[in-house]
Amino acid sequence: MSIIWTIIIGFIAGVIAKLVTPGRNEPSGFILTTILGIVGAFLATWLGQAIGWYRADEGAGLIGAVIGAIIVLVIWGAFQRRRSDV
Repeated sequence: MSIIWTIIIGFIAGVIAKLVTPGRNEPSGFILTTILGIVGAFLATWLGQAIGWYRADEGAGLIGAVIGAIIVLVIWGAFQRRRSDV
């Protein structure tokens, strides 16, 4: 159930992160935004467990997942800028 909850929170976090993160190089499309949000939620869960904020059976909450999704979107934008410059 923990993975399903992380996916649901990641979906919501991806939508929020896309609204918060400015820039032209952000991903367009519902599916890609959802995937990047889910990756951000898993990233936030992993980092939180590595730092000690969450126990092994806990996942990141909505705020942590949004921050993780924003990090993923910023990295995505950096790769897209580098790709368009070449």
